[in-house]
Amino acid sequence: MDGARILLVEDDPGISAGLARALTHEGYDVVVTSSGQDAIRTVQEGPDEPDVVLLDLGLPDMDGLDVIRRIRRDAMTPIVILSARFAEREKVEALDRGADDFVTKPFGLEELHARLRVVLRRGAGPGGDADGRVVVGPLAFDARRHEVRVGEEAVDLTPREFELLRVLLGEQGRIVTKGKLLRAVWGQAYQGEDSYVYVHVSQLRHKLAAADRTGALRDLIVTEPGIGYRVRAPEPAAAAIEDKT
Repeated sequence: MDGARILLVEDDPGISAGLARALTHEGYDVVVTSSGQDAIRTVQEGPDEPDVVLLDLGLPDMDGLDVIRRIRRDAMTPIVILSARFAEREKVEALDRGADDFVTKPFGLEELHARLRVVLRRGAGPGGDADGRVVVGPLAFDARRHEVRVGEEAVDLTPREFELLRVLLGEQGRIVTKGKLLRAVWGQAYQGEDSYVYVHVSQLRHKLAAADRTGALRDLIVTEPGIGYRVRAPEPAAAAIEDKT
């Protein structure tokens, strides 16, 4: 989405300069800061709120997780995390605090562009039409009729499977943590019961694949190991930007 305003929050001058050049070349309007406090002020007080925040978690003045929490108090601006932290716990916490996506350094520029396109599309409006119908390839999900079809074939889903698919499609291209799925589909009392999610997602995948004669839905629901799931978005490979820290 050309012309979108991006706030890049990165304390490594080499990485921020390279990313800013690359994103500007793609048509984005890029504003760079190296501190969490400046990022919060830009989102909350700036004359032009950014369309996306690209946020490094390892900032010199405050933890990136606290930046997410502060931004989410007042704004729903999409936040994409850029970080060399590999601990699954930290990724899950960032997503649960309100981040929209997580890209681990080193990463490919085309991958980053794809993630940005997804969050910008999501920020423009809901994935479904006015009747709650979402179409992804041969899959048609109709919330109003409580119906799922693959091509011309109706797919018989349990209520839990239907709700899982509804939540995942509503967050298309975005990681949905297992905790969020449990809260949305089973409720707060089931926190920590990750096996419920695993079993039902496995059954959902099997039913969709069985109804799909084209193979287009084979990798529709992608597992993010240790974190959760996402409905697949294109992520082409490209030259990586190396972490210089």
